[in-house]
Amino acid sequence: MGIKKLALFTAIATTLPSISSADTLEDVMKKGALNCGVSTGIPGFSATDSEGVWKGLDVDLCRSIASAVFGDAEKVKYIPLTAKERFTALQSGEVDVLSRTTTWTATRDTSLGLNFAGVNYYDGQGFLVSKSLGVTSAKELDGATFCIQAGTTSELNLTDYFKANNMEYKGVTYDTSGQTIDGFKKGRCDAVTSDASQLYGLRQKMDDPSSSVVLPEIISKEPLGPVVRQGDDVWFNIVKWTMFATLEAEELGITKANVDDMMKSENPSVKRLLGTSGTAGENLGLKSDWAYQIVKNVGNYGDSFDMHVGKDSPLAIDRGLNNLWNKGGLMYSMPIR
Repeated sequence: MGIKKLALFTAIATTLPSISSADTLEDVMKKGALNCGVSTGIPGFSATDSEGVWKGLDVDLCRSIASAVFGDAEKVKYIPLTAKERFTALQSGEVDVLSRTTTWTATRDTSLGLNFAGVNYYDGQGFLVSKSLGVTSAKELDGATFCIQAGTTSELNLTDYFKANNMEYKGVTYDTSGQTIDGFKKGRCDAVTSDASQLYGLRQKMDDPSSSVVLPEIISKEPLGPVVRQGDDVWFNIVKWTMFATLEAEELGITKANVDDMMKSENPSVKRLLGTSGTAGENLGLKSDWAYQIVKNVGNYGDSFDMHVGKDSPLAIDRGLNNLWNKGGLMYSMPIR
């Protein structure tokens, strides 16, 4: 390598975020708890209830990881992070994993020293408006003012959409999703734009949720999923396969209620998942019953979806793309064998 090329390589290397050494699992075990980065409050995904207990689809992923590692879903320390704070918190080691409605993009996956461990919710950007505005399509929002959360993909997506449709808009940015919906409630904007799932959740924070509506247009692809630091394949595998285990359990019909009975199953796929045969746990550096602990303590993916964002929740979001592959959706586990 010539002197000029070496200098260029050194300059590029020093601008990249530092990556972790392969010791996250060891650090988590020493701490006795998982530091999980979550949102500052998105109903259905990660928010506290009236008693201050964290709940949601993303929270259940944190609890599943803790179950796989410790056999205890409660060994989690939740660290609320804004969109602007989240990546720095993960890079610095403040959190061990990020589980807070974060979109997987090429830039984030390649330039921040981070790895996305999969997709736990397929989403897309939409628009929330007051019914009193009298619009039924995003195409009618030319000249509108939007409340937007800073540090998200929503800003660029909105700019691209309005430019493509020869429309103009004004933006008012906020640091948190809570501030964004408060701005909408106080009339500082005509509409809120964000991931459609977040809009359904934020609508629940309105004094009268039925006074607003999510418009039909979806203007982007927003694959949301957990994120870890690069450089630690052991931890990357644990987070990735924890998420897959929740999907495999749903496909195999293993639930929180029947998992003990399923331990007696002779189905080879069930036996491999629950650890009564095979070496899946050993290969991950975990105990053989890692997936059993996930289902026993938290449940399968469908259980979490229905409870927090689906048919059994105030959001009542249809499974859609987030259904299992054999039910018309995109969700399935890589083979556990």
